[in-house]
Amino acid sequence: MASVERVHNAINRQPVDRLPVSESFWADTVQRWTAEGDLQEGEELIGHFDLDMRRGGGISGTADLDFEPVVLEETDETILRLDGNGATLRRHKLHAATPEHVDFRVKERSGWEETIRHHLLDVDRRRIPFEAYREERRLAAEEERHFCWSGTAPFEQMHPMCGHEYMLMGMAQDPDWVRDMVMTYAEFTIMHLEVLFAEEGLPDSIWYFEDMGFKGKPFMSPTMYAEIMQPGHRRLFDFAHSLGRKVIVHSCGYVAPLVPGLIEAGMDCLQAMEVKAGMDMPDLFQKYGDRISFFGNIDVREIASNDRGRIEAELERKIPPVLQGGGGYLLHSDHSIPPDVDHDTYRFFMERGREMGRLSWGA
Repeated sequence: MASVERVHNAINRQPVDRLPVSESFWADTVQRWTAEGDLQEGEELIGHFDLDMRRGGGISGTADLDFEPVVLEETDETILRLDGNGATLRRHKLHAATPEHVDFRVKERSGWEETIRHHLLDVDRRRIPFEAYREERRLAAEEERHFCWSGTAPFEQMHPMCGHEYMLMGMAQDPDWVRDMVMTYAEFTIMHLEVLFAEEGLPDSIWYFEDMGFKGKPFMSPTMYAEIMQPGHRRLFDFAHSLGRKVIVHSCGYVAPLVPGLIEAGMDCLQAMEVKAGMDMPDLFQKYGDRISFFGNIDVREIASNDRGRIEAELERKIPPVLQGGGGYLLHSDHSIPPDVDHDTYRFFMERGREMGRLSWGA
């Protein structure tokens, strides 16, 4: 079974010869494994571990592409910039990390309408990574791997522009404003994807990044989700389905209360399911396993222990209940692989998970 079919079957809750595997790795992890001789310089992890998916795409959501970022402050470790979203963000220079939100020009409806909205109403080909998409799609076809277009959805497009606090306060105090942002970004994404797919061809599936939770709670109530976010998600997911493509939603943090609304919007597969935030795949499977497939939820802290017994126990607790219950599952950590994971540990995790999937389907 080629990877294309394997991933398709898993998303559609059909039997597979072994679990499909995809993974995200921190840059520091790649550097460590390369320095220790486990990877060749520049070697791709997809080929090294024979992973089943390639991803490409992304649409630049920076509002003003002609704005030249302004450096406001710089140290040996960080750089503070004003960008084309009117956002002042401090980024680390030495390692990958979430940027510090310092200030935003958009704090309310007027800032959005005066400085951002008009930039997002028409197609700008500079936003579309034609060449990178074309190359990843070509490689995936050549290698018979599943190919996803992957990019951000409205929640992840809004907060780099106005910050979580102003966005969430807006949901409570001016929901029509945030709803307008959601729908504007949804239409913005679709119009650019229509151009990309018409010129370069379709992916095998569509993957939206949409981190809507933190530890123990989502960023909004299910009611707020339904009233503000869901219309944009439904528009995006319907677009994918109109192309005959399934929808994978990556959402970090605790988003369990939002899952019913995401399913109503058309989500086909839930990705990440961060354990330390409170997400538990066996529980989600009991509630929603007849409607969606699952992708991830293997606690990266257990992998990072480099203790094979602990890793085996985590795999055993998560995977067989889903597969033996007729569900669909794709192997992935619950976030991404940090540099304290040994190369041989990751290979054990991947190979044992693949084998466990084969045995579970055969049970």
